[in-house]
Amino acid sequence: MGYDYADRGFADLMDGMMTTTRKYFGTDGIRGRANTAPMTADVALRLGMAAAMQFRRGDHRHRVVIGKDTRLSGYMIEPALTSGFVSMGMDVVLVGPMPTPAVAMLTRSLRADLGVMISASHNPFEDNGIKLFGPDGYKLSDKVEIEIEAGMDSDLVDDLAPASGLGRARRLDDARGRYTEYVKQTFPRGLRLDGLKVVIDCANGAAYKVAPEVLWELGAEIVPIGVSPDGTNINAGCGSTHLSTLQEATVAHGADIGIALDGDADRVLVCDEAGTIVDGDQIMGLIAQDWHLTGRLKGGGVVATVMSNLGLERFMNDLGLELKRARVGDRYVAEAMRAEQYNLGGEQSGHLIFDDYATTGDGLIAALQILAVLVSGEKPASEMFNLFTPLPQVLKNVRFNDGAPLEAQTVKTAIRDGEQRLGDNGRVLIRKSGTEPLIRVMAEGDDLVLVEAVVDGICDAISKQA
Repeated sequence: MGYDYADRGFADLMDGMMTTTRKYFGTDGIRGRANTAPMTADVALRLGMAAAMQFRRGDHRHRVVIGKDTRLSGYMIEPALTSGFVSMGMDVVLVGPMPTPAVAMLTRSLRADLGVMISASHNPFEDNGIKLFGPDGYKLSDKVEIEIEAGMDSDLVDDLAPASGLGRARRLDDARGRYTEYVKQTFPRGLRLDGLKVVIDCANGAAYKVAPEVLWELGAEIVPIGVSPDGTNINAGCGSTHLSTLQEATVAHGADIGIALDGDADRVLVCDEAGTIVDGDQIMGLIAQDWHLTGRLKGGGVVATVMSNLGLERFMNDLGLELKRARVGDRYVAEAMRAEQYNLGGEQSGHLIFDDYATTGDGLIAALQILAVLVSGEKPASEMFNLFTPLPQVLKNVRFNDGAPLEAQTVKTAIRDGEQRLGDNGRVLIRKSGTEPLIRVMAEGDDLVLVEAVVDGICDAISKQA
């Protein structure tokens, strides 16, 4: 089970390097501090123009769907993007604050040529970002993003639409209702949430209206928190990155389960009735087992990422299932799922993809699949989860300024030495961050002391080069 640096480890490293060489796009669209490059109105305008050039195909009237979360800066970025698309002759459908997966769904449903979500996901309100979806509802490939970048830095004047060919913008008033009904249809027929008390934390983000509505309409008694956005409180002390709020509310209200979404509701984490946190790996294990036993699991396994715990892999193997690993990022998980024809995949962080229903991570659909297993099992959440014991996993970051410290022979030697020490009972993963000048060093194994020593040894070798 040792991690092969020469093959998989080096490939992951090169993935990170490829991301950092881009001018605008990172691991998940464009992201940065609002009103500071690259997250400015000017960049958003040029992105709209360049993306329109890329997706104007054929003589039909072209259409783009634009959604956003609740950040104050959305009021700046949304009109800039709209102007860019309209100037190139594309019609714009504005859906307002909606979850990222809702934008992906509406892009397909409305036969749009492109979908755009304005959000920085779990980041604080000062940040914002732009994610793009193709007409199939899937996030764009690296290749297409690079082509759009090239267009952003080109002379776009010659491609502007004539005055008679400008696009139009309109609001879609029933966007929330469309998504609500779509999500409810993913819940198994014949099941209800009657008698279940659920704390739902919407992170003061994009799902602050739709998530409580869905759970209540399916019969749950809900305790909503993080449902009062003011433009600056998204993810502030709430949501899937600040779980103490969820834990305290779940215990205080005597709820059966607590559910936390992030700012754009494409990820979910939960806690049981005692307030114990359940991460994405445990959720994947729970649903994979249930779907396997009921014949719903496709492909003979699930797709996770290189960060998922080795304990999940062992659990899957014990069920006679495979765990395929993809690069970090839910779009890479989705690509691997399509290639392998799997219908379940996700990340430890709570991005969970159900290919039967969605093209990207959907926190609300994931929550309903979790609740379906809970209701069917007729056991407390604390007895349903924790199907395997995670192996000790240690992750540390090493900051560097310039150069390529991972190319140093001393660093390569430290990595190989760490792998040899862990042997078949652990693995090492080295990744270069796609958003910061950091090298992430992760190791896991049965022996925590040994794992810590391996990580420290590699970090020390990198630090001497950085």
